[in-house]
Amino acid sequence: MPRKVRYNLAASLDGFIATPTGSYSWIVDDKTIDFESLYAQFGCFVMGRTTHEAYLAMDPAENPLRAYYKTGSVVVVGDTLDRDLETQVEVVKLGEVESFVRELKGREGEKDGDIWLMGGGKLAGEMLRLGLVDTVEVAVMPVLLGEGVKMFEGKGREDGWRLELRGCERKETGILMLEYMMFFMGEPWR
Repeated sequence: MPRKVRYNLAASLDGFIATPTGSYSWIVDDKTIDFESLYAQFGCFVMGRTTHEAYLAMDPAENPLRAYYKTGSVVVVGDTLDRDLETQVEVVKLGEVESFVRELKGREGEKDGDIWLMGGGKLAGEMLRLGLVDTVEVAVMPVLLGEGVKMFEGKGREDGWRLELRGCERKETGILMLEYMMFFMGEPWR
């Protein structure tokens, strides 16, 4: 069975994933979310350059990707980035992302688990447009930002993208955990 690309993210109620300055301080801390279990579901983490830089700026003790950097499990998409020898991330140019991700989805056994599309909005928008996103899993924060980095950026579609709700959980903190499967022409997106 092919691996799925899962866009798993936190977003404000008005659809932003970061403030205009790139801050994530507005994300509600919920101790009931089992991040260790969540990360264990994935064998690869794909992100844009800006998201990668935000993770690198974190205190190493708080960076959830620290254990994955030297395993070859982190892929950064960007045209202005060279291979980072310190973290050993794989770098893919934006123009090569479609063929790379399609090949990555077909790999089995090497690193078990799905592919976590971690953002940002530009990369997510491009991968959505290319038909590479299988699910959108969003933790909707009880916060309004008014402006910032959109969940999806770039060119949309006149008729939008159809989604099927697969799960909804309300947390005591007011966070809504939503899981949607992508649909295309009435069929599951593959």
